[in-house]
Amino acid sequence: MARSHPLLQPYKPTPDDPFDAIKAAHLLNRAGFGGTPLEIDRVQKMGPAAALEMLFDFPEACADEQSRTDVPDLSSIGDYPKDFRALQKTMIGKTKEERKLLRLKLMAANREAVNATVAWWMKRMTFGPYPLQEKLTLFWHGHFTTSAKDERMASLMWNQNELHRRMGAGNFRSYVRAISRDPAMLDYLNNSQNRKAHPNENYARELMELFTLGIGNYTEDDIKNAARAFTGWAHDGDDFVFRKYDHDNDVKIFMGQRGNFGGEDIIEIILSREACGNYIAGRLYKFFVNDELPADLQAAMGDIIRDSKYELRPLLRTIFASKAFYQPSVIGSQIKSPIQLVVGTVRQLNLDMPGERVLAGALNQMGQMPLHPPNVKGWPGGHNWINTSTLFVRYNTAVWLAGGSGQFATVNKRGKFTGIAQGRDTGFRPSTGDTPEAVVDGWVQRLIGRPIAPKAKAVLIEALGGHPEREESVRKMVQLIVSMPDYQLC
Repeated sequence: MARSHPLLQPYKPTPDDPFDAIKAAHLLNRAGFGGTPLEIDRVQKMGPAAALEMLFDFPEACADEQSRTDVPDLSSIGDYPKDFRALQKTMIGKTKEERKLLRLKLMAANREAVNATVAWWMKRMTFGPYPLQEKLTLFWHGHFTTSAKDERMASLMWNQNELHRRMGAGNFRSYVRAISRDPAMLDYLNNSQNRKAHPNENYARELMELFTLGIGNYTEDDIKNAARAFTGWAHDGDDFVFRKYDHDNDVKIFMGQRGNFGGEDIIEIILSREACGNYIAGRLYKFFVNDELPADLQAAMGDIIRDSKYELRPLLRTIFASKAFYQPSVIGSQIKSPIQLVVGTVRQLNLDMPGERVLAGALNQMGQMPLHPPNVKGWPGGHNWINTSTLFVRYNTAVWLAGGSGQFATVNKRGKFTGIAQGRDTGFRPSTGDTPEAVVDGWVQRLIGRPIAPKAKAVLIEALGGHPEREESVRKMVQLIVSMPDYQLC
């Protein structure tokens, strides 16, 4: 039975603590990528409970099941060999030079497909019908990490992205089983090379350390025996295969239990540990709410996920409806990730998504390129987003999106630095107004969603130069807003 915690009680609006535009914007920022003025107004009128119902009203289905047309263009790999045998068959009868050229051609096609997937997902996060589903997809992509830099098949990265979309709010037990069989994951953490004669411990280690339990809740012997249990788990193209002749059928001792365990058994034993529910609850809370998490609050959330038999929606609903979520200290306290910064700015300024190459250059410099997390730990987030090298790029990117000039390191289709390019005009055409105060208040509410310091407001009014009716004056003022430290937070 779940332990109660006062911060997990539902937030209920009162005359002294209303569900105002600030709270509505906060909900849309954290459960998505920010709201337009119309969306914020709509959510405020709905109230927190009805707004949550709207946000959670998405199908547990892949994008290609939701729409056959709203999917990335993977035509470049339409004839791409799906497995080693198919690749070898393609090479038959070719000279050494022809095989080399074919491999280069296949690599280029794969990069093109990865880039198409990144571009599609950025647009989906910005304009898609289910912002919470895409925010969860982004969270799990950074949790169950796989990188396109290490996976040579773009189709497997796309399939894994769809897996996150389909299962991100579903049952965590089923999710762990599925990700353990996912071909991209099997490649990334080398479980396809995990055989009884030479066990590979990579997946077993990260399964416990990063995916389910956290450091300190397992031993090195547990890793060794778990690795033996996952021997023979591999894939053939898009399909998981169990190679029984590579599997270790001897007895293993794992977390105090003894048996002829397979991978499924290891997952069940892990999920039976109290640390598992607590760990997953903590990861979700820190991503969506706050880095500061008291142990008793984490334990109470762990109870919720265990009592629901690892269904994720009950915990997610509790988090987004809670007093903890709407604490004044939480609102406007989270440093925007680079993806949140770009997607939110494009949405709030009502822009089209910028060109792929400049956008890729900016995201790379800011430290968060979709499908390219830095390592198996994913993106560290929080204060790690801000340093001396990324802060200028963050300001530069936001100002450029708001119609200013911007210089970016560009990358080619291989992801290699090619030089510095001037960002093209994004087409931002701001609305104007009758008085400087009204224009500033409107744009601050739209872009920051919280009050700013009087001195900062005075600077913005001065920046208008007494001409709130001029588009160019307002554009420069908006560029100042997106350069403010307040704009880096949501």
